[in-house]
Amino acid sequence: MAATYHAGYGWPVDDAPRETIAAVVLAAGEGRRFGGPKQLHPTEGVTMLERVLIAVERSGIATRLVVLGARAEQIRADVPLHGAIAVVSPRWADGQAASLRTALEALPEPIDEALVVLGDGPGLDPRAIRRTAASGNGVRAADYGGGRSHPVVLPRAVWAALPDAGDTPARDLEARLIDCRGLPEPGDVDYAAP
Repeated sequence: MAATYHAGYGWPVDDAPRETIAAVVLAAGEGRRFGGPKQLHPTEGVTMLERVLIAVERSGIATRLVVLGARAEQIRADVPLHGAIAVVSPRWADGQAASLRTALEALPEPIDEALVVLGDGPGLDPRAIRRTAASGNGVRAADYGGGRSHPVVLPRAVWAALPDAGDTPARDLEARLIDCRGLPEPGDVDYAAP
């Protein structure tokens, strides 16, 4: 795999994601504040979750999981997964940490990093995924100019230390910020538009 210098990255990055990284889409919540299943909410004619799954597919990462929980069967039936494997978190109500734990436990041994994105970030750009995935080693997170955001890359070495419950499982880990300015922010939809 050839390394190429990309303006804005600050260092050489691989043109294609490594085979040892997996993408994890967290989409298990019930959408209580939103008033229903955000995963099924249409955004420009496509469900919010499908928009995220399309971005992840276009990133070139081969191993892709989507974690479902509330309304898992309905979402699986209504949302094309674009090659992602659906895993259901039995503890989804315990927050994103429980859903992330389900995904990490489902990843095969050769995978040494998990790139985590949220299923309610319909503005996610495949270039941000590739940039964050290919930007070295260690914990790293996209920065669109306002601080830490998604995607977040978690090396296998930190997985055991992550909490099993709560909504910000990796927030306490120090992360190297990856410059994603100039790319659209993924967003984080919590409330339905009035």
